Amino acid sequence: MKSRNSLRRFGRACAITSVLLGAASAQQTPPAKPPAFAVADTDDLSQWQTWAGSLGWRVLAPTGLPPDAGIDARVLALAAAVRQAAANGEIDPDRVYLAGRGESAAAVFYAASRSPDVWAAAVAVGGTLAAALDTNRIFAANFGRFPVLWAAEGEEQRALAAKLNAAGIRIEFRPAAALSLAEIAQWLAGKSRPRSPSLVDCETTSEAFGSCYWVRMMAFDANARNDVLPLSLVRGEPMASLDLGPFEYAEKDPGPGILVTALPPKYNGPLKEGDRIISVDGKPLADARAYQAFLRSGTEEKSVGVMVQRGKERKRIETRVVPRNVQPFVSARVQARYVPEDSEIQIVSRMVTRMQVTVPPEWLPVTLYWNGLSMQDLNQPGCIALRTEQEILRAEKCP
Repeated sequence: MKSRNSLRRFGRACAITSVLLGAASAQQTPPAKPPAFAVADTDDLSQWQTWAGSLGWRVLAPTGLPPDAGIDARVLALAAAVRQAAANGEIDPDRVYLAGRGESAAAVFYAASRSPDVWAAAVAVGGTLAAALDTNRIFAANFGRFPVLWAAEGEEQRALAAKLNAAGIRIEFRPAAALSLAEIAQWLAGKSRPRSPSLVDCETTSEAFGSCYWVRMMAFDANARNDVLPLSLVRGEPMASLDLGPFEYAEKDPGPGILVTALPPKYNGPLKEGDRIISVDGKPLADARAYQAFLRSGTEEKSVGVMVQRGKERKRIETRVVPRNVQPFVSARVQARYVPEDSEIQIVSRMVTRMQVTVPPEWLPVTLYWNGLSMQDLNQPGCIALRTEQEILRAEKCP
């Protein structure tokens, strides 16, 4: 794989990077707190620790999780690790950079979309971002405030990067073989996270990932629609699903089949955590890649049998293949802006019934609007809780 040669070049560039950073530090006062790489995939941790050491940076990773933890659990744990390190004064919270190599590149892209207000920028070396698109969790709205550097090889990957840019995602594609660690560090060092940007725009499918800088979406209702805010979902290749309800599985599990690692809180389908789906439609599944290949081939709806290994027992489940184009998609989105010339905060939301808004002191005095209605005149900074109650919008101090 061509990207391996480029990774060796990154290692050789460590000494060059130290010289570059040393020259820069002679011209300006070094930051009081170091930047940090945030690595969602712990299998990729050691190399980033080596590179971070040569730069004088920190490395953060999710901790306290089981080996088969799903990607959402890892992203939440990584964001928590960033907040803890920032609270302890160990890092510069405005210069935290998502990072991953090879198969971990998709995890970088996924984490960037799930928690967009945590990172200053992201870098993915090698691999492909297609697996992240297949999750239906990549929203262009979430990339408005930070860019992604993707160093990879091949026309297929370059074409995918062009597709993402056309969809509104700020992604910079560079050939991996021509990029050094010094150049990556220099690119990242010029990026910082804004704390209270005047315009924020975020979309999500889960309250757990409802944070959007100074706005936090707290509760959703599919009936609270607002067609002013369109869907910003960026879809991957057409991929079907099994009508088993939503579930997470371990993509790196060696198999056979796929290991079910997490189910939603109100899941009422036939699966249980720890189940292993070992065959579909009478055909054995080798691993997660084989399962994804099966779903990509599912262009027509049909009934199938699924064999599940549950402990020492095997259970056959009758279900059906559902092509992607017949699946409804529901997400929540909020777009909020501070308009200084009018002394207004204007918030438009879709499917959001409860949120919190944190107003910085430099914006005061200000009038808060939600979906076109004046909610409150604010003269003090802090957190305001917004909610709908029997179709009436209400505002009050956060508890």
